[in-house]
Amino acid sequence: MTTTPKKQHIAHTLLLRAHSPDTATTLFTERIKQKPLYVRPTSPTPEDNRHRRRLHRLRRKDYFLRHQKPRPLSARERRAHPEGDGNAADAGEYKYATFKGLNALWVEYMLSVLDLKDPRSKTGCVVTPSSHGSKLVSCDYHGAEVEVVRSRCASRVGLRGIVVRDGMFAFTVVGEGDRVTLIPKEHTVFRFELPLPSSSPSGGKDAAGTGDAAGESEGQAQQQQKKLVFELHGSQFQNRPVDRANKKFKWRNVDYV
Repeated sequence: MTTTPKKQHIAHTLLLRAHSPDTATTLFTERIKQKPLYVRPTSPTPEDNRHRRRLHRLRRKDYFLRHQKPRPLSARERRAHPEGDGNAADAGEYKYATFKGLNALWVEYMLSVLDLKDPRSKTGCVVTPSSHGSKLVSCDYHGAEVEVVRSRCASRVGLRGIVVRDGMFAFTVVGEGDRVTLIPKEHTVFRFELPLPSSSPSGGKDAAGTGDAAGESEGQAQQQQKKLVFELHGSQFQNRPVDRANKKFKWRNVDYV
């Protein structure tokens, strides 16, 4: 009876080609036969997988909610709230007479920014884009009285009022009759008028006429009061007043189709 020789392991055969039989046997025993086998932990159960997927989904949702921008109003919401920014209380809160005082403060603020408070000063007599462009870009226009002189929407041309909210993409203005209107800045040109201080001295000491003559002269002086008129292109003005302080003035070509 013959016995079939046991088939030798392929790794032992290869070791015999490179080493002596004793060394090959030692290496095969220590490095291959007795090599520790590391078994990974038990696989997670389906319940654990479901819990892990739920946590991942909640983290993604939380990240999205923290980084998303405010959703713009739909057409239906704009029709439901034609006045203001969708807040139904805007029409009752904004009064034109109330914001006339804010407009007076804005005029003083602009005269101070443009160095026009002193009418006898020679440095602030001329206002040009190169000298005052950066100042006009960084100004705050809450309280300014604006008028739409050009717009893609023809129905907006001629709208006039005091700015009560200077947003990133639109002006909220209140006009006479306490009508609140939201005017987008894009493709719109706004005109601002800034009354300049009178350079004539007060006529309290040399006035020799009657009261009617004084009133008439005062009325003529008001009619002859000069105004600084400048226009801003809303498409190049789409930023918040907070971000406008450090904005640099740049020349840009504006093309309205």
